[in-house]
Amino acid sequence: MHIAQTLLLLSLPVLALSNVLPPGTPGIDTQNDRLNDGKSVIALLFQWSWDSIAAECTNFLGPNGYQAVLTSPPMEHVAAEGWFNDYSVVTYNLTSRHGSRDQFQNMIHTCHAAGLERLLDVILNHMTDQSAGGIGFAGSAYSHYDHAGLYQTTDFHHCGLETDDEIVYYTDNSTRTEIQNCELFNHADLRTDTEYVRTRLAEYLNDLISLGLDGFRLDAARHIPQKDLKNILSRMTSKPYITQQTIFGSPVQPEEYLPNGQFRYTTALQEAFLAKGISELRDMENKGWVPGSQANVFVADHDTERNNHSLSYQSPNHTYFLASYFLLAYPYGRPTILSGYAFSFSMTGAGSPNGGVGTCNGTNGVNGWLCQHRYTGITGMVGFRNSVGNTALTDWVAPSSQQIAFGRGSRGFIAINNGDSDWTTMFKTSMRDGVYCNVIDGAKRSDNTCTGSSFTITQGRFSASVPARRAIAIHVGTVVQ
Repeated sequence: MHIAQTLLLLSLPVLALSNVLPPGTPGIDTQNDRLNDGKSVIALLFQWSWDSIAAECTNFLGPNGYQAVLTSPPMEHVAAEGWFNDYSVVTYNLTSRHGSRDQFQNMIHTCHAAGLERLLDVILNHMTDQSAGGIGFAGSAYSHYDHAGLYQTTDFHHCGLETDDEIVYYTDNSTRTEIQNCELFNHADLRTDTEYVRTRLAEYLNDLISLGLDGFRLDAARHIPQKDLKNILSRMTSKPYITQQTIFGSPVQPEEYLPNGQFRYTTALQEAFLAKGISELRDMENKGWVPGSQANVFVADHDTERNNHSLSYQSPNHTYFLASYFLLAYPYGRPTILSGYAFSFSMTGAGSPNGGVGTCNGTNGVNGWLCQHRYTGITGMVGFRNSVGNTALTDWVAPSSQQIAFGRGSRGFIAINNGDSDWTTMFKTSMRDGVYCNVIDGAKRSDNTCTGSSFTITQGRFSASVPARRAIAIHVGTVVQ
């Protein structure tokens, strides 16, 4: 198959992105406390240019309570169209379709000034694919096993004949050797067990840290043995936030990277909101997954939204947005909100629109961009998340499999109606009496009025009608009376 199609299979059968290194690993912040300043939501600005990210940090992300921004890889890649080419590494030169090294550093400084941490997608497993050869985006010459003098044939795994080095089985029929030593869609697989490769990768990470990076998403982490990753990451000059892409359904399991259970959050949301019922989402910490304190959770990311292994903005009946509200309201994991661009399932590898310049107008995307991070309900729920903090789950009710409501102590309350008819009832809450703005359809003005609807709590109760396939949410930051 063409690489534009096959690269998306990274997430089969279930993609799990989680902070999955054992506690106590040298050089790693596994407790997620680096980002714990009262805010916790990460915005993934997929394929945005560095200059447009810098502007968005200043103009929207910082002022609206986002804690961090995660971006696409920054290194020199294959000079070809399609977002997947970002993952075909030529050199660690920080010149890419997203901008230059100077623009990259300016973006980091600008986002920091806006109060945001900067997280970055990095590829440590591989370089270019087998069919590649030529000049990279920054002008570096390369072939499959020769990358501008950085790596040569002996720096890569060769699990068979050159034409047979590609991973064939990704799930039950695969072996550990195949998953971790063969080539991921023919991308030259680095010998991360060697001193030379480990040194080069650590130098790359430390260069990024020197520019002010606060954390990394490790792409294709399960294709690198855990002991190799531990060694490479122990060489970092500081302790960044680490989140790793791990996948179920092979001899290499996520629990090897964090021996405390399994993580199936994204698929659980998809199944619940599309079929099984959302009432089963109550006990996230008791499902045998990665503990919430060490999980990075999301409704969809750039891989899963393109292969139907998660909800997406194209999902029916408002389910993507309802699941996003649940993600931000429920006390499990550190949430990431994907902000990408429109795509067709017949062309999932298409690159970003408008030359990579992310463009939003109010709550709407422009020139093909979606700007989900600006949607009224999602922005309102970022504020909800910041307001409720670490308060416990309270006042859970589920009168049907597709209707749930719960509070976060005395600080917030949400009701989600995934059913096909309105839900009108009297809700019980631990919040104090008062009038609160509904953050799903509006916000609190400076003059203590609401731009959308509001609800009045009297003696711990309030009446509301939640429309079919919609939600309501209030929190202490939106009390107006």
